[in-house]
Amino acid sequence: MHAMAITAIKKSLEPLEFKKPEIRNRDNDILIKINACAVCHTDIDEQEGRFEGLKLPVIPGHQIAGYVIEKGKNVKKFKIGERAGIGWINSACGKCYYCKSGFENLCPYFVATGRDVNGGYAEYISINENYAIPIPDNLTDEEASPLLCAGAVGYRALILSGIKNGMNLGFVGFGASNHLVLKIARKLFPDSKLFVFARSKPEQQFALELGAFYSSSPEVPSPEKLNAIIDTTPAWAPMANSLKNLASGGRLIINAIRKDVVDKNYLTNIDYERDLWMEKEIKSIANVTRKDIEETLAIASKFKIKPEFQTFSLENANAAIREIKEKKIKGAKVLKIG
Repeated sequence: MHAMAITAIKKSLEPLEFKKPEIRNRDNDILIKINACAVCHTDIDEQEGRFEGLKLPVIPGHQIAGYVIEKGKNVKKFKIGERAGIGWINSACGKCYYCKSGFENLCPYFVATGRDVNGGYAEYISINENYAIPIPDNLTDEEASPLLCAGAVGYRALILSGIKNGMNLGFVGFGASNHLVLKIARKLFPDSKLFVFARSKPEQQFALELGAFYSSSPEVPSPEKLNAIIDTTPAWAPMANSLKNLASGGRLIINAIRKDVVDKNYLTNIDYERDLWMEKEIKSIANVTRKDIEETLAIASKFKIKPEFQTFSLENANAAIREIKEKKIKGAKVLKIG
């Protein structure tokens, strides 16, 4: 099968031919013909070497939508021809404390799609049926794919923020994830004011177009204190600045796998009394669970939430990645494969 793969750190993806996945002797697996795979900033982290022990070559991509073309004899969740989505969680042990407690995202044996096993920048993928998620009929594959990670991890951040209807909610960074969280928040918390802090004027304007109450740059103080803030930036500075905007008892949620090391000195500017006292909290988000993906798709289907996205061919995956690196972001980038 044709794929775009990471073959060397800090190099462009290369077109390679891989053996088509098989489900032989894996009775609970399904084989999926991939139609779409959204691009995630984590794919760039892999490409640039920010994951230790990454085995190359590897096919990145973990926001995968397609349809089942083959299944093992014990598969009950899917029929041939039905659509299925795959997110960052490819498998977990199912036996540890975290798995049994509903926190499979924290499992020490967590396997990530497109990092630990080959992912969605390809024509086919196989997976245990229990880690694939049915796609609602009123979402196309291109619409569903950004919801499988950007949407799902954003939804997890929203839930863990503890926000309630009527509270002020802030967003730092406004790319693929936060633009979806804003859409979800408008439906779940209709009386809340939504504040967006983004680097570029187009992102700020985009936020207002989607219904934000206020939008400005991360360096500008918020006109009102915020009960919760979701940070999706890869940098320390916006996170450190956003602490000044938290209300008493507020919570900052960091929805990012990596933070740049070049500006860690911003952490020395955090003042305990000003930024953390009065029961303010900082919480990170790690990975997603299957439940996060299922609930995100259900909410998107119910409220007809569609991501903003631009499509690229599989062969143009490097162009999509380059646009994200250059901050040419308006929603998500989706590879059209099928």
